[in-house]
Amino acid sequence: MTMMWWGVIGTSIAAYAFKFLGHSIPHQYLEHPKIQKTNLLIPITLLSALVAVQTFAAKSTLVIDHRAVGLVVAAIALKFRAPFPVVVILAAISSALIYHFS
Repeated sequence: MTMMWWGVIGTSIAAYAFKFLGHSIPHQYLEHPKIQKTNLLIPITLLSALVAVQTFAAKSTLVIDHRAVGLVVAAIALKFRAPFPVVVILAAISSALIYHFS
């Protein structure tokens, strides 16, 4: 077997072990109010990080391009409490227009 296969097998075992350990935690720890508040914030943090990386990074360089315009338009639409589908459509249209005309 090559080193890549050893890496795949090792990663698979580690992922299974983490999943097993997560299911093995007693409920008394999971029902603690601080843990529940933290668990509510994790998806928001991960999604924000994903948006930042996808918007401002290209391979290993920092870029500011049409995607940043879409993000700004989405932020403005959210500020005015637009419905989520409208926010996505406005961001996509503005980003596409800047990409097309630049």
